[in-house]
Amino acid sequence: MHYNLCFIGFGNVARSLVRLLERKRDLLKSKYDVTYSITSIATGSHGFAVNPTGLDVQQALEKAESGKSISPLSTFQVEDSIAVIQKSAANVMFENSPVNTQTGQPALDHIRLALNLGMHTITANKGPVVHGYRELTALAESKGKKFRFESAVLGGAPVFSVMREAFPLAELESFKGILNATTNVILSRMENGETYEQALAYTQKIGLAETDPTNDVDGWDAAIKVAALVTVLWDEPITPQQVNPTGIRGITSGMIDKAKAEGKRYKLICSAEKRDGRIVAGVSPQLVDSSSSLYGMMNSSTGVTFRTDVILDYSISLSEKPSMTGGPEETAYGLFADFVSICEDAVQ
Repeated sequence: MHYNLCFIGFGNVARSLVRLLERKRDLLKSKYDVTYSITSIATGSHGFAVNPTGLDVQQALEKAESGKSISPLSTFQVEDSIAVIQKSAANVMFENSPVNTQTGQPALDHIRLALNLGMHTITANKGPVVHGYRELTALAESKGKKFRFESAVLGGAPVFSVMREAFPLAELESFKGILNATTNVILSRMENGETYEQALAYTQKIGLAETDPTNDVDGWDAAIKVAALVTVLWDEPITPQQVNPTGIRGITSGMIDKAKAEGKRYKLICSAEKRDGRIVAGVSPQLVDSSSSLYGMMNSSTGVTFRTDVILDYSISLSEKPSMTGGPEETAYGLFADFVSICEDAVQ
């Protein structure tokens, strides 16, 4: 089967996905008899390109990475992402526009449109998962298509698919983990003697934190991940605002030193628990000691432990990355895995 692919967003993750697809092209063909063309790309700063017969992928990569416009590759004049989706003649859309924790837009509109046009949709964007999970899942089912989002939490590590496929009829009781690498790096470096300001500057220097670090250090990135897990795994829609996160700005070097002297360390803990039929979710800096599985998660390590009525503790973790940036390759693999899953379903 041949798939036409539409890319909305063409940053580091999307470009890593393109390279991964190219690397796995022969395997896709030999194992699933799948071929593909990239027919459309929308970028935030390098223009738009559509060619229903297939874009020159290498030229698109080179132009985007050298700061040039990809628009000369287009056989249509398109001026926004909506037009790109409409003209793409695509079977699958990868939606990787910037995350909007408050509304999920414009990703929500992109995915609605793609599903209505008969495309499978795959995203790493947490916004539409939190703000549109039920609607988009129902819309996908009505169209005989898939809405997939494995990369929304923990990058390429399987979280949603594991709970969906490996734990049939298990009842989730709680989860607890570290879901934001930036704050974990900051707290780890503070434990090694840096001030909060120095550690934050380091994460910004290596591209882990944005120039405006609010989403990370104030807990909003962690909160939207908690909201995504709750919304999907319990089918109980909640927003980051309901999680009401507390970030790490209030953690001082003195607090770090005192904790260290007591054999403890601060971690930005993400958790949710079902109590008497209601969900209690939170994000806050907490002290953990060496008896906790979270104690040894340093620098860019992240992970989460699920407790169910049948398996008491099941953990998924990503160990520290050498670059400490987490790498777009991990998130790209989650997107790729969702695409392969769709291909598998098509041949069954």
